[in-house]
Amino acid sequence: QVQLVESGGGWVQAGGSLRLSCAATGIIFRSNATGWHRQAPVNKRELVASITSSGRTNYVDSVTGRFTISRDNAKNTVYLQMNSLEPEDTAVYYCAADTKFLGVLTGNPSYWGQGTQVTVSS
Repeated sequence: QVQLVESGGGWVQAGGSLRLSCAATGIIFRSNATGWHRQAPVNKRELVASITSSGRTNYVDSVTGRFTISRDNAKNTVYLQMNSLEPEDTAVYYCAADTKFLGVLTGNPSYWGQGTQVTVSS
């Protein structure tokens, strides 16, 4: 049984930092594409950062230069380091994984985590 478990969300003031973690059981992250999506109450879920099985990373323009996605193969965990946080980053952040990058890219991955709330106050 596959489980993706996120942690690290919370409340932070604008300009602050948080690091999200996504730990997997049942799959091997280095063999999958992984992404972090987010969804605010009035918005569609959007992909903010992804990392392919080969380690190539991609970011949505609004987080480029502020967020960094990384993977620790030994811990089978993917991270999202979020710096210079803005109120607009407030959302539930979801970890996603799929053997194919297209599944992560299109928001239709084989596996989702349960989500972790990030709240940024001004």
